[in-house]
Amino acid sequence: MRILLSVLLILLFVPSWSGEPRLALLPAKAEMAAHRALLDPRDPGRVKLGGLTFLGGVYLTGPAPAFGGFSAMVVEGDRFTLLSDGGNIVSFNMGADWQVRAPRFAELPGGPARGWHKSDRDSESLTRDPATGQLWVGFERANEIWRYAPDFARAEARSAPRAMAKWTENGGAESLVRLRDGSFIVLAEDVRAAGHKGVQQGLWFAGDPAQRDRRGFLFGYRAPKGFKPTDMAELPDGRLAVINRKASLREGFTAVLTIVERSAVRPGRIATGREVARFAAPVVHDNFEALAATREGDSTILWIASDDNQLFFQRSLLLKFRLDI
Repeated sequence: MRILLSVLLILLFVPSWSGEPRLALLPAKAEMAAHRALLDPRDPGRVKLGGLTFLGGVYLTGPAPAFGGFSAMVVEGDRFTLLSDGGNIVSFNMGADWQVRAPRFAELPGGPARGWHKSDRDSESLTRDPATGQLWVGFERANEIWRYAPDFARAEARSAPRAMAKWTENGGAESLVRLRDGSFIVLAEDVRAAGHKGVQQGLWFAGDPAQRDRRGFLFGYRAPKGFKPTDMAELPDGRLAVINRKASLREGFTAVLTIVERSAVRPGRIATGREVARFAAPVVHDNFEALAATREGDSTILWIASDDNQLFFQRSLLLKFRLDI
C-alpha cells in the first residue's frame, strides 16, 4: 500500500514522470577540455578544402553523459555558446592558443513541455541579435520558436508558426538565422516543398518569429543531392552559408558547405546553393549541425561544429575556416 501511495504521489506532483530517467543535465561545476584536430590526418600540413582555408580546430570533451549533442551555436568574438539538442548550454572563451577558458554550463530556462525527455527540448537551431543580445531557438517535434533574454536569463516569447504546424517530428526547424535587416529565415531539415523532390521547405519572417502571426512567405531550398540542411549563417556580405549533411552506412556522416545568394530567397521560388567545400574521407567529417560566421579584419570566418549524438565513437568538433570565395 505504501508503494502504491508513493507512485500515486509521484504521478500527482510530477505529471511528466513516466518511469523513465530524466534527460541528463550538465553538472553545476563546469569542467571541459579542448584537444587539437586536423583537417586531414593523413596530411597534417593540409589546409585547403575547396573554397575554404583551414585555420585550426579542436574536439571538445566534458562530463558524460550530458556533454555533447551540439546542434547550434553563436560566436561573439572569442566567446562561444553551444546548444545541445537536449536543451543544455555550454559557453566558454577560446583564443588563438585553442584553450578553453571561463566555461559555463546551463540549461534552457523554458521550452516546450517540461524538459524531462529529449523530445520535450529538441532544441536544434539558435540565432542572436547582436544589438540586444536576445536569442531565438528553434525546436523540432514541437515545431515552435522561442525567444530568450540575453544570456538565456529567461524565456520571453514563443510561437508555433502555422506554416510549421505539419513539419515532421524529426525534420523541423534545423536551421534558424536572424539577418541584419531584422528578418529571419528557417529551414526544415526534412520537409519537402510542395511538388518538388529534393527541395526542403524554407520560411522567411519579416520580424520576430516568436511573435504570433508574423508576416512572411514560403520558399524552397535545394541542397546537394542526397544531403539535408542542418544550419545556416549570414555572411558579412549578405550571402547565406548553409551546412548540409548526409548519413550513409558506407561513408558515415559527410557534409557539404554551400553559399546561397540572398536574392534567391523569394516567395514560392527555389534557392539553390553553390558548393564551396565537401567534407568526406580523408578529410575530417562528422555529424556537422552547427554553423556560425564572423569577421576577422578583411577575412570572413566560418565556424563549424558537430553533434556527437553523445556516442563514444563520434566527436564534438569545433573547426575554424576562412572563406576564400
